[in-house]
Amino acid sequence: MNSPFRRALRYSWRIPLLLWHALVDLPVTMLLMVSPWGEWEIAGRRIDHRVVRWWSRWLMRIYGLDVRASGTQLPDPVLFVANHVGWTDIVVLHSTRMMGFVAKREIAGWPLVGWMAKRGQTIFHQRGSQESLGDVLQQMVERLREGHSVGAFPEGGTRDGRELGPFHARLFYASVEANVAVQPVALRYGHGGEAQTIVAFRKRENFAQNFWRLLGEPARVVDVVYLAPILPGEAEGRRRIAELARERIAAALHGT
Repeated sequence: MNSPFRRALRYSWRIPLLLWHALVDLPVTMLLMVSPWGEWEIAGRRIDHRVVRWWSRWLMRIYGLDVRASGTQLPDPVLFVANHVGWTDIVVLHSTRMMGFVAKREIAGWPLVGWMAKRGQTIFHQRGSQESLGDVLQQMVERLREGHSVGAFPEGGTRDGRELGPFHARLFYASVEANVAVQPVALRYGHGGEAQTIVAFRKRENFAQNFWRLLGEPARVVDVVYLAPILPGEAEGRRRIAELARERIAAALHGT
């Protein structure tokens, strides 16, 4: 249930936790991401990668989102591609795996998410600019060749959560050029994806409004399903890779 009373009750304890996470946890997280200690490793994993996952996981818990990852994640470097539901997607994915995202430039100015995106190896893209897209693709290729994984949303933007949009094939140029695998990832909010439309931006809803609304939502699960990868040479050309990735994500979203 999501009555006004229950929503107010959730705000009463989530807001203080969110403030603590922003004012105390975030500065500590950013400090640990700075060289040289950010590059140190514990049990084979870099400290900066660990703290990004920790911070992201707790932000989602404050929002009542219990992130559950399944499937086998390929080792770096990989081009991860996922369906795009809302602003939480980047945080949800970061809570399961460190990857530098391709995201719209506006995200850099968003509270909390923007700050972490800048520190989390995000490549910012100016929508509608072919020059920006060319630069983004080149940065993606360089990152992948250097051994780092990149995450992207091939739909090119969020929708209302009701459907999976077409995948833009040009984005997959980076995987072809760098000769790395593409691993599709399905994001399902709520049991069986029943909360996709709740998490998605509503008509004429901006980031601040969505950020505030979701903070009062009931607790729910988020399934992050790492699907069968598309290995180099498995599909002919970036268009076919895009089609395969979309097919696998669509099947996972529909439970097939």
